[in-house]
Amino acid sequence: MAITRTLALLLAISLLTGCSWFTSKDKGEESRNWSASKFYAEASTAMKERDFERAIEYYEKLEARYPFGRYATQAQLDVAYAYYQYDEPESALAALDRFIKLHPRHSHVDYAYYLKGIVNFNRSIGFIDRFLPTDVSQRDAGAAMDAFDDFSELVRKFPQSKYSEDARKRLLYLRNNIARHELHVARYYMDRGAYLAAANRGIYVVENYQRAPAVREALKIMAEAYDKLGLEELSADARRVLVLNEKQGKFDYIDEAEADTKPLGRKVWEYLELDEN
Repeated sequence: MAITRTLALLLAISLLTGCSWFTSKDKGEESRNWSASKFYAEASTAMKERDFERAIEYYEKLEARYPFGRYATQAQLDVAYAYYQYDEPESALAALDRFIKLHPRHSHVDYAYYLKGIVNFNRSIGFIDRFLPTDVSQRDAGAAMDAFDDFSELVRKFPQSKYSEDARKRLLYLRNNIARHELHVARYYMDRGAYLAAANRGIYVVENYQRAPAVREALKIMAEAYDKLGLEELSADARRVLVLNEKQGKFDYIDEAEADTKPLGRKVWEYLELDEN
C-alpha cells in the first residue's frame, strides 16, 4: 500500500515537472522565429499592460538575438525604464550607464541621464512616504547626492533638453533637502558634545548651500558650538553674519522648490506622477 502511494506521488511530480517543461518549451518556441520588430512590439505591449517582467524578458531576448540596429539600441534604453518600474533600481542604473557608455551621442541620451536621476531620486522613498508628510532629510543622503549629480550632469550637458526644466526643480528640492540633512547631523553632534564637528557641519552648509533656507540655522549652530568651545571671537563672527544677512533680507526669499505649502509627502507624490509623462 505504501509502495502504491509512493508511486502515485512520483507520478504526480513527474507530470507537474513535465507540464512545466512543456510550458517553458512552448514559450521559447513561440518567439523562436520572431523578428526584431516583433520582439519590440511585444515588449511595448507588455509595457503598456504594465507587465514589466515580460517586457524585460522580450527586451533582453531582442538584444541577444539582434544586437545591432535601432530596435536593439532602443531596447537597451527601454529595458532600463522597465527595470525601474519593476522595482529593480540597481539593474535600471546599470542599464542606463551601459546605454550612456555605448551611445554618448544618441538623440535620447539626455533621457538616460534624466532617468538615472529619477531612479536615484526615488530610491530612498518608500511606499508610506508617498502619502505621508515624512521628513526624508533625516535619512542617509547617499541616493539624494547621486540624484543631484545625475540631474546636474543633465542640465550641464543638455541645458535645452525637454527634461532639464524638471531636473532644475528637482535640483532645488534636493539641494534644500541635503542641506537640511547636514543640519540634522550637526544637531546630532551638538547633542553629544561634539561641538567642533557640529561647527564644521554648519560651515559646510554655509559654504556649499548658500541659497538654501538651512543657512540661517547653520549659522545659529555655528555660534552655539563656538560658545561651547569657548571660541568667543568665532561665535561673534557667526552671529554678526547672521544678523547682517537678516537685516539685508537675504533669508526672506522662498526657493521655487518650496514655494507652496503642500506637505512633503504630497510634493514627492507629484514628482512621481511626472515620471509617467
